Amino acid sequence: MRRPDGRLTHELDPHDRGPQDQCGVFGVFSPGEHVAQLAYFGLFALQHRGQESAGLAVSNGQRIMVFKDMGLVSQVFDESTLNSLQGHLAVGHTRYSTAGSSSWGNAQPTFRETGDGGLALAHNGNLTNTEELEAMLATQAPCSEVPHKQRMDSTSDTAILSALLATHGEDDIEKAALAVLPHLRGAFCLTFMTENTLYAARDPQGIRPLALGRLQNGWVVASETAALDIVGATFVRDIEPGELLAIDADGLRSNQFAEPAPKGCLFEYVYLARPDTTLNGRRIHNVRVKIGKLLAEECPAEADLVIPTPDSGTPAAIGYAAESGIPYGQGLVRNAYVGRTFIQPSQTVRQLGIRLKLNPLRDVVEGKRLVVVDDSIVRGNTQRQVVAMLRSAGAAEVHVRISSPPVQWPCFYGIDFATRAELLAPGMGTDEMCRAIGADSLGFISLEALVQTTHQPMDQLCRACFDGVYPVPVPTRLTPKE
Repeated sequence: MRRPDGRLTHELDPHDRGPQDQCGVFGVFSPGEHVAQLAYFGLFALQHRGQESAGLAVSNGQRIMVFKDMGLVSQVFDESTLNSLQGHLAVGHTRYSTAGSSSWGNAQPTFRETGDGGLALAHNGNLTNTEELEAMLATQAPCSEVPHKQRMDSTSDTAILSALLATHGEDDIEKAALAVLPHLRGAFCLTFMTENTLYAARDPQGIRPLALGRLQNGWVVASETAALDIVGATFVRDIEPGELLAIDADGLRSNQFAEPAPKGCLFEYVYLARPDTTLNGRRIHNVRVKIGKLLAEECPAEADLVIPTPDSGTPAAIGYAAESGIPYGQGLVRNAYVGRTFIQPSQTVRQLGIRLKLNPLRDVVEGKRLVVVDDSIVRGNTQRQVVAMLRSAGAAEVHVRISSPPVQWPCFYGIDFATRAELLAPGMGTDEMCRAIGADSLGFISLEALVQTTHQPMDQLCRACFDGVYPVPVPTRLTPKE
């Protein structure tokens, strides 16, 4: 099967970094501050949530200026570009595509003209009812009546949403948002703006995180609290599920556009969020250490050393070592500069596989019985290569421990998992998966133990990738096949 960017998903990708979130969003309202620079640092803090493109929209009260391009935040923006983006409010975005192809046209923020100005919008998540929304848009503004400059130059769900708000909000974007947002299905965290007002909104399930912070002279909204820390903002609260927040010169006001039905993404705790982020009052690093401790209780092993698959497996490995009494060590060195590439690797490079980003420390692992802690198994390619690499470096035994349950189902709310047919776990027991990756033993934390570490009720978490229970109905055309 081909991904939207044309790559074959079943091919071994030496730059494969596991599951990817769709994006990170950031918004700031702060008169007197250099908001473009603040937004730049905020996006830099959210770079892990998307590496394909980055963009900023900035308003000086008279007009909105948008700058976006393909690449990392540090590649897209330089000092002269940031200095040219003058204003008092901004929204920013860093993207990994799951809906719509990887192209400049789908980079965000999107921009649309309205009756009395402009609208710039950034979106984290994935909408599941785009066909319904397209029909709504066609009824609202038939193509023949839409000026050429207003027609969509993007294939993403975000473009449809932006067009809906712009055509519906000829006079008042806030009223338009309160009318349009209740029709959206799926996951969405939004930061959007007109010339003088910053908006933030979160879907009724609150699947993706969105936090509000206070500056000395203004406000910040961001996908993670770590981005608030980076720009010197004080965390105030999470944006509530089903809430629309508006910030302008008159202050902050809130509207509830839908009844909250919390279903926060459980995978944020496992992998997606930064370790220094706080989610529902819990520091992610501490949650992951606790996950490792419970993993050691549920899946013990006789071994000489606990090592992580860096960096996502590190906190859980620390917890596993502490609980088991087995020493913790660094057996794999990670190349921090391996990211996405637009150069197709040759067969020779492809065969290097995981060695482009991980390399074993022979002096540490040789002759040792190892417990290798990783965050998840999706296709199994990474774990298979790590096990083989450690054996070639002289490891006596390799016991793999995973700080999440088996990933059984794809995500339709903004995580780029493989299709169900490509996942390793469906139709396999733990012993079969163990043989598939070549380990001496394999263990997963239970769903119940994982949920326990979040301090959230099971029924207030989205666990679909683990148990197939989707909190927002998925259209039949998208329903995963056995």
